[in-house]
Amino acid sequence: MGGFFGVVSDSNEECAMHLFYGTDYHCHLGTRRGGLVVSDGGCFSRVIHDISNTQFRSKFDADLVKLNGHSGIGVISNNEDQPLIIGSHLGSYAIVTVGFIRNADELAKKAFEKRCVHFSEMSGSELNSTELVATLINQGASFEEGIKIAMEQIEGSISMLILTHKGIYAVRDKLGRVSVTVGEGQNGYAVTMETCAFYNLGYEAQRELGSGEVVFITRDGIEQIKPPGDRTQICSFLWIYYGYPASDYEGINVEHSRYCCGAKLALRDIKEDIYIEEFDFAAGIPDSGVAHALGYSQKKRIQYSRPFVKYTPTWARSFLPQNLTARELVAKMKLIPIQRLTQGKRILFCDDSIVSGTQLKDTLQRIYAYGAKEIHMRLACPPLFFRCNYLPFSRSKSESDLVTRKTIAKLEGNSKYNIEDYIDEKSDKHNALLEGIRSRMNLTTLKFQRLKDMTDALGVPAQNLCTYCWTGCDNAKSCSVNKSVEVTETV
Repeated sequence: MGGFFGVVSDSNEECAMHLFYGTDYHCHLGTRRGGLVVSDGGCFSRVIHDISNTQFRSKFDADLVKLNGHSGIGVISNNEDQPLIIGSHLGSYAIVTVGFIRNADELAKKAFEKRCVHFSEMSGSELNSTELVATLINQGASFEEGIKIAMEQIEGSISMLILTHKGIYAVRDKLGRVSVTVGEGQNGYAVTMETCAFYNLGYEAQRELGSGEVVFITRDGIEQIKPPGDRTQICSFLWIYYGYPASDYEGINVEHSRYCCGAKLALRDIKEDIYIEEFDFAAGIPDSGVAHALGYSQKKRIQYSRPFVKYTPTWARSFLPQNLTARELVAKMKLIPIQRLTQGKRILFCDDSIVSGTQLKDTLQRIYAYGAKEIHMRLACPPLFFRCNYLPFSRSKSESDLVTRKTIAKLEGNSKYNIEDYIDEKSDKHNALLEGIRSRMNLTTLKFQRLKDMTDALGVPAQNLCTYCWTGCDNAKSCSVNKSVEVTETV
């Protein structure tokens, strides 16, 4: 997905140092590119590196001496090169973005029709979405007007930081899919997507921007340019999986919400008379599954254990290579089973979700190979039915890769089906789907979190949560899906 961080400081040295470490705290959100840019009031200094095979810190440490200025922005990107430095009638500025533009081709076509626009940051035939956003901003007579134009024309979701020689514009996407928070420190201000970046750098979170809100940050303070809208659809997956445990969104801590998700799963098992004696211990699939499992074990009052550990010295980051073969190998190397803890055991695993199921199935097979007697699985969210339409969580464009779609295709064996029948948690087809996934994964038992239990556990009003990937609707309060789906492959 990606993440960004910005600093405006009275101290030149502090600006570069805080920008470096603040951006580094977003490395769990992307693997492809990292970039930093600072302004000294008249010139920009920028560095961009490939971080796909090397950690951010080792690539950028030597560049700190080159970054001289009192304000700067940094980004971790899972796709295109950033930050970009733009020369325009608005003046020179630098820009970073996080999000997904669904109508990018249409916007580019409109730009080309004016015959005075070109795109120079192409990767093959693919547009650099940050450059596209800059092109839209440049249509305005001011930054304020340009940002408004961009936000009105973009379908999808874009949050951004714009660095000028006077300060930083911070923009949260129009429906608040991700979080953007401004903090104050001893010598200035910072803006971040992950509030965990503030704590060790001496910043106090002042306020989270509202949906579509725009502020301008200088050493003198924070000026509101555009007030927030009245509708929020923040991504539920920030708490379930993508967010860092020490971060808060909408005032809700990530780690705490994961404990609550695990506790909800345990309460359901208790209510359905699945007794403590049926499991020897609870365990989590690292990293995010650990907190869900701790919440489960505490509520169910059973032991928590680690039947395998994650090897972090060289595989510290949570994302994986883009190449499928390399991805499968790295996934296997990162987790090391402990046979002493698996032999003859009945294990209850918690995880955030099942996407394609390939990596999880391989992990579970290895646990069986090390002598596990039974493996039970509890997932912190409902089954995933749709590819995200708003954030670039995955480069895959096919929903047929999802374990739900593969299992449904096998169950149906014909050309069409109504996806709503499988989404309905009370339907026979939904139950058949869960049984199909359980069998596919070779699990003793399998349960997914119910949608209401998940939204209750997160503690955010359901109408403010985006639940598209589970329901095909923006939120859990107003959902009506009735889609006839073509089966493109049977697996």
